[in-house]
Amino acid sequence: MYLKRLSASNFKNLKEIRLEFSPKINCISGRNGSGKTNLLDAIYYLSVTKSFFSSGDGAVISHNRDESALHGEYLREDGTGENISVGISRNGEKSIKRNAKSYQRLSDHVGLIPVVMVSPSDSALINDSGEERRRFLNSILSQVDKEYLRRLQKYNHLLSARNRLLKSSDISFDVIEAVSMQMSDLAKYINIRRAEFCSSLEPVSARYYEKISGGREEISIKYRSDLSERDLLSLFEENFERDRMLHYTTSGIQRDDMLFELEGWPIRKFGSQGQQKSFLLALKMAQFEIMQKIYGKAPLLLLDDVFDKLDMQRVQYLLHLVAQDGFGQIFITDSNKVRLDSLLNEVGGESISIEIDGGEVCL
Repeated sequence: MYLKRLSASNFKNLKEIRLEFSPKINCISGRNGSGKTNLLDAIYYLSVTKSFFSSGDGAVISHNRDESALHGEYLREDGTGENISVGISRNGEKSIKRNAKSYQRLSDHVGLIPVVMVSPSDSALINDSGEERRRFLNSILSQVDKEYLRRLQKYNHLLSARNRLLKSSDISFDVIEAVSMQMSDLAKYINIRRAEFCSSLEPVSARYYEKISGGREEISIKYRSDLSERDLLSLFEENFERDRMLHYTTSGIQRDDMLFELEGWPIRKFGSQGQQKSFLLALKMAQFEIMQKIYGKAPLLLLDDVFDKLDMQRVQYLLHLVAQDGFGQIFITDSNKVRLDSLLNEVGGESISIEIDGGEVCL
């Protein structure tokens, strides 16, 4: 399935745009701040119902506007299609419609149109806290496993409730025990799925890293969780007095993390910039491959400003990779139109070139 047409209204700096895309390669050029990254984020939003970059929905609405709207027309190889519409308002309301019919739950839409984003902001996966790496895990597993998403949402809701109870001056032990038991059941499934995914991610990432780096080093990906050795109820019982004193839950899957290593050492501390870039590119290509196998079809691939951040060796590898038949629809942004057109000619195949300036399409 590919995105044939997109319209966006008041989405970040995209005031009113309407575009038609190639089913293969779409090159979007424009100077910094022109809106090309926002265009990719609009495509991502239609798939995942949230921004890749912004934590809140209010951040995607244009300044001095009360609401934003997106509409995407998708086509499958058999000629059937999907029409997806999104409406976001500053009062917190959000609607998602599939073929003019509203979803009962927004989560029901996630996974219909798989997507992978590769962005310079991916460096946060190495350099920032475990929250970024959990967000990475959740974004993938939520697309491929609706039960995972359902349990994660419920766990987070109960975690907030447990933290409120811990802040209370008159704690109801029966209530907190009931909440804890529900959290334990949910956490077990989430923990197993995360561990399974990390196990499948490591060898695929290592294979891509070997190709990108020339086989000079070995990488590893390890999953770390409080639940690796003990169940959540045991952890809650052990840490209850500490939780009560600190007024929040100090153990659980909300503390899970991924450890990225190079030759057995943390890549964050001991990896060069080039090694870190190679690792991140390998990680995202592995994500693409795993999601493709699960879905039986290629996710949309969004490559944001990657050529400015990668050396020519990595650019050439990436170009040859995405030119293969296994890849479906691809969106590439670059601030240099001449370079992008040159790269487009090198790749060959069906493609179109789009230029954006000030949030508008240049005609």
